[in-house]
Formats: sequence, C-alpha cells, structure tokens
Amino acid sequence: MTESYYAGVYWPARLESAEECARRTETFFRLLARCDEIFSQWYEQADSSEEALQRGFTPNYETLLRFFRSEENQLGKDGFSFGAWTGHVDDGRGSMVRLTCGDASGAYPNCCVLYLPWPEIEPEGARVMTTPVLVNVLRAMVLAWEPVLGVVSSDEWRWALRPEREPRGFAGWLTYVSRARGEVPPMSPPVRTEPVEDKGTLLVLAPERLSACNPQHLSLGRRAQEVLDAKDLLRPVLS
Repeated sequence: MTESYYAGVYWPARLESAEECARRTETFFRLLARCDEIFSQWYEQADSSEEALQRGFTPNYETLLRFFRSEENQLGKDGFSFGAWTGHVDDGRGSMVRLTCGDASGAYPNCCVLYLPWPEIEPEGARVMTTPVLVNVLRAMVLAWEPVLGVVSSDEWRWALRPEREPRGFAGWLTYVSRARGEVPPMSPPVRTEPVEDKGTLLVLAPERLSACNPQHLSLGRRAQEVLDAKDLLRPVLS
C-alpha cells in the first residue's frame, strides 16, 4: 500500500487581517524554501494542471497580500483561504499547500497543510521524506503560524490511531505541541524531543519513516499517544 503523507499545523479561531496573513504566509514560504529545492517554485491552484502552470508566482508579501484581498480567497466576514502547487506534472503530485487563516468564528478551522511527494513514486519523495528534512519543514510551519498542534503523518496512519470522527489530535511520525498546551513529559526511546525556539516541543517518534502497514510502528505510535493523552496535550484544537 502506498501511503499519502502530509505535514499539517492547526490553531484555534484567531482574527488576523489580510496583511497579517500575508506576512505569515511569506515567512512560511521563505522558510520552506530552505528545506528542499522542491519548495522553490509555486503555482496557484486552478481547475486543471495546464491552467495552474500558467499561474506561477513569487510568494512575496505584495503578491500574497493581493491574493488575500481577492474576493475568491476570502471566507465570509473574516478569514482567508489559499492553495498552491509545485507544478510537478510528470512525476506525480509534487507538493501542494492548502491554507486557511485569519478566521475568528471557528466556521473555517485555521490550518496549513502541506501535501508531500509520494515517497515510492516520485524522485523527490525519497529525498524529502526523511526525518532531517521534515523536521525543518514542521519547524518552518510552526515559526510562521504559531499553531497549537502539528503533525507529519500519512492519512492511513491517522485513521489507524484515531477513530474517523475523533476530534483530538494524534501522535504522528513527527508531532508538535505548543507550550500553551502544557509541558511534554519525558518520552521513552526511540522517541526524541527538541524545542522549537520558545514556541513548543517537537517529537520525533523514530528516525525512519513510520508506516501504518507496520504493526511495530503502530505500537510505538499508540504508546506515545497514550503518554500525550494522559497530559491532555492532544485535546481538540478548538478547546
């Protein structure tokens, strides 16, 4: 089974202007570009790959502010949405970003999700889907967005660790917990932890990529999740 991996960060209702969202988004793209060359070129999402490839952009503040001021990227009275793609047509899906920010109502949960290249299919996948690269990716997301929770995982892993409608977070291959949620307790090897400046703690469950197909990996994930659940660190983002 080929698993579909992503990196995601999540935060509760937080009113932010188009200017504030553009600043955070610029920071995100700038830090992300340092992680791997696949993140150096971006295209606006469109109805087809052919159309998207005509919509390349440089993710600077001015361009992003124009996007957020556009009616098509606005959500109700407040909040913004935006999507971008790396343009890798021949190799697979490449990488894609889905972003919702600035919403204060809770109607559109704030999040930034980066869909990662297929590790077994795309040539970039083997290079990107490594612990050192993804630690930097998750750090970039945390520094830009200041979320309360973050994760690097596959969809299959997520469903294996939590029931489908379970609102709590879960322990991924990489997991981030904000200091605002509480202190992360000591974890047993092979899990290691590291600070993300003064924002929170990043946990790496194992140096190798974790798979929902591997019972030992799932057992490791469940043990780590139990420790975090005991401290209520994975409570729903809106709480």
